[in-house]
Amino acid sequence: MTSAAPTSRLDALSLGAIGMTILFWASAFAGIRAGLDAFSPGHLTLYRFSVASLILGIYALGIRLPLPSRADALRIFGLSLCGITLYHVLLNYGEQSVPAGTASLIIAAGPVITALIATRFAGEKLTLLGWLGTFVSLAGVLLIVLGRGQGVSFTGGAMLILLAALFTSIYFVFQRPLLQRVGPLAFTVWSLLLGSLPMLTFLPGFVAEFRSAPLSAHLAVIYLGIFPSALAYLTWTFALSRVSASATTSFLFISPVLATLIAWMWLREVPGLTSLIGGSVALLGVLVVNTLGRPAKVPTTETTTHLAARSP
Repeated sequence: MTSAAPTSRLDALSLGAIGMTILFWASAFAGIRAGLDAFSPGHLTLYRFSVASLILGIYALGIRLPLPSRADALRIFGLSLCGITLYHVLLNYGEQSVPAGTASLIIAAGPVITALIATRFAGEKLTLLGWLGTFVSLAGVLLIVLGRGQGVSFTGGAMLILLAALFTSIYFVFQRPLLQRVGPLAFTVWSLLLGSLPMLTFLPGFVAEFRSAPLSAHLAVIYLGIFPSALAYLTWTFALSRVSASATTSFLFISPVLATLIAWMWLREVPGLTSLIGGSVALLGVLVVNTLGRPAKVPTTETTTHLAARSP
């Protein structure tokens, strides 16, 4: 399967894929909380990605998805070790000792880290307004956390979550060449399958927890495996194959906004005024990044010729 040609603009298809991803990732908070009531962090990660791998594996067999080359498989495994295995394991263990508000604030540093890495290694550029919008969004997330009455103290587990943010940023930036070569669907399938293999180290003791867990915990983890994992990673890699990593990940600042709205509708947790202001600030920052945050491209002769050839 080949991917769509990359574009520097956010068209409706890319925005739709990003929006679906952010919605599912924002909804994962309740599922993770329910799952950790019955499973250890390692077992929760193993269970969640076993579900995702089973679904994607069956789908790959059904459509006879070709195997990647050995070189591409090794590259996918290396990236997946960062963005799937280490990210989720570190995040789950970190949240054992870090308040949810602090954890979300640290993870919100991910788009900043991604922009720094993409600027250095992927040739992506942000204007001064782009960097300003990025840090404005980060400030908005901080206001959301404070509005929930949660602290932002830096605990020992916070280092694990900061490492998780670093690893997922590496995953987002360096997967783009593979997305263009093997396609977003194939990359997602093999990435989740290969990234799930190291989680088998958590197999000891899993069966006992599996048998004793209540139905609500099983349903929560199954939800995590299907929607925030299998489906959301498909839509996210599709968006990354079309839009730059720094532009795509800037939308992650919206996740705490959606999480606050979901908690309001689902858990009846009414957001305070500070959280509402923070959500507005975060959205404003994302808008600045994706409208004024990138230098205008001057069409080259080659680009002009290519565009003219595609004109009706």
